[in-house]
Amino acid sequence: MEPSPASPPPGVSPVFWSFLAGERLDDTSVLDVGTGSGRIALALAPRCRRVVGIDRDVGVIAEARRRANALGLANAIFEVADADAIDYAPFAPGLVTAHLYMSAALVERAGHALPAGGTLAVVAFHVDQWRETGRVSRFAYDEAGMRKLLDDHHFGIEELELERDERTFASLEEALAAVIGLEERWRSDGRWVRYLKFLENGGRTLTRSHLLVKARRR
Repeated sequence: MEPSPASPPPGVSPVFWSFLAGERLDDTSVLDVGTGSGRIALALAPRCRRVVGIDRDVGVIAEARRRANALGLANAIFEVADADAIDYAPFAPGLVTAHLYMSAALVERAGHALPAGGTLAVVAFHVDQWRETGRVSRFAYDEAGMRKLLDDHHFGIEELELERDERTFASLEEALAAVIGLEERWRSDGRWVRYLKFLENGGRTLTRSHLLVKARRR
């Protein structure tokens, strides 16, 4: 069963979902950037004219297509594409969404493709995301940086929310167990050693922090 407009897909913030549920989408084409297996695109498909999900991962696009077929959603289309390199205009979107995918290129392309009044809704990493690793992601933003980026590309912010969750662990073992799924990624970018050092020094927290934004093209 697909989520109702009031019920977010699994793993999606209810606050962010409320941004999308508040949009009238009957005659709208939606572009879902970094769609993954299509959880947001598939949830929006029953409410809009067409939704196109793009991702450069061939495997997740295949899974999204399989899910769309199983649900009988003929208006949900999934394409392999680099979201930071392609032109969004051919998709004729009235709404562009991105969940845990954010870049200056995305905002620039959305600004060029969306008509006046078109909407961009994103969940981005905040600069406090995984702050215990001592490294800020180049894809992370603070509130001021997000406001400037959107303003530079002719967007007016309607909603901007910070969701922040700091988990505290009772032991070293519990702290390590919480990040086991991140170890490979963190080893490749140097975060793993930094987090271990944080734990060795007595740290027992892990922060997840996101900016939720809804902006409209001026």
